[in-house]
Amino acid sequence: MDKRWVIVGPRGDGASLLLARAADDRQRAAVGQQSGGRVFLFLETDNFTRDYADYIARGVTFVEEPRREPYGTIAVFLDLYGNRWDLVEPEVPS
Repeated sequence: MDKRWVIVGPRGDGASLLLARAADDRQRAAVGQQSGGRVFLFLETDNFTRDYADYIARGVTFVEEPRREPYGTIAVFLDLYGNRWDLVEPEVPS
């Protein structure tokens, strides 16, 4: 079995995400479907407007318009493999 992966995360301290390459036919068939079509990855930002515009300029596909929720501003986008992510700027308590 050919195992390969990359770990991504912010510079310095913080959470990271290990992304592993599919190693067999069963795993390849699941790429982009790991969550059954639901959002399961969340990317938090301190400036939704800036990052949303940057993502659009870079060709990222958003599957909905940005919206305000009680917990913050949010929009769902797809990664290169069809996984659904939330771009979210948390609401700052007043």
